[in-house]
Formats: sequence, C-alpha cells, structure tokens
Amino acid sequence: MDLHIRPIRDGDVEPVVRLSLLAWAPVFASFRQIFGPAVYSLYYPDWEASQRAVVERTCRGTVTNTVRVAEVAGAVAGFVAFTLDQETRIGEVLLLAVHPDYQNHGVGTALNAHALAEMKAAGMNLAQLLTGADPGHAPARRSYEKAGYTALPIVLYYQELQDP
Repeated sequence: MDLHIRPIRDGDVEPVVRLSLLAWAPVFASFRQIFGPAVYSLYYPDWEASQRAVVERTCRGTVTNTVRVAEVAGAVAGFVAFTLDQETRIGEVLLLAVHPDYQNHGVGTALNAHALAEMKAAGMNLAQLLTGADPGHAPARRSYEKAGYTALPIVLYYQELQDP
C-alpha cells in the first residue's frame, strides 16, 4: 500500500469529516447500547452533527492544532490531529480516524507513529490522548497500545435526572 502522510489542505476537510463519521459510527452505536436510549438521546441528540462540527473546527483551527492526513493512492484514508503544549512539554492527540475501507492496513499505526515523531521533534516529553473503554473504541485502544501508550483506567458515570 502506497501510504503518504501530509499536512491537511482545505479540500481535505469534507473527506476527513465523512471518513470520521463512518469510522466513529460503531463508537456511537456502542454508546447507545451502554447508555440506553434515554441517556444517549440527552447526551447525543445528533451525534453526526456534533462530530461534524468538532472535526471541522479541529481541522480548520490549525493555529493551535496540527492536522495530518494519510493518503493512499490519492484518496484520504485517515487523519490525526494533535496539539503541542510548549509550557508543559505534552503533546496531545485530539482526534484520529481511519476510513473503514483502510482500517487494519496500518494506516492508524502510521498516523500514530507520525504524530509521535512530530511531538518528539518539537521537544515534547510526553504524549497523551483520551479514548473510550467501550467496545466501539476497541480498535482505537489496540492502535494506541500498539503505538506504545499506557492506559490509565478511568470511570465516568452518567445518570438521567428528569423523568422520561
């Protein structure tokens, strides 16, 4: 596979949004199953619209974010967005997604390695990211563990307060 990682361009934003929605659909299906329909609909009334907004804002806000695109045979196959905090010397992966057609082909691994190399070259001492422990995030966790990240188990609870 001919994989090339490069800076994002304006014309990449919509393909990145589309691939991220496809890649993250299993995550939100997992959330719906875990939360149940009542809590899920309160927290994610329209997950696709909110995720679209997050990805667009992250990709277009490149003053503080670094966004790299993985390209395979001229097609956008995945992306990674990260920040570099010069004060704390911590780099943080904000978003990473791979189009389902390119998952399990090393694209996520390459994006992780590329982001970590850029962080190290920029003088960061530590890299961090946040991901879910739900079944929908299992592929992401495998990718991050493969890249050498160490997980810290954290539990986040939700409870519906209004009567349905």
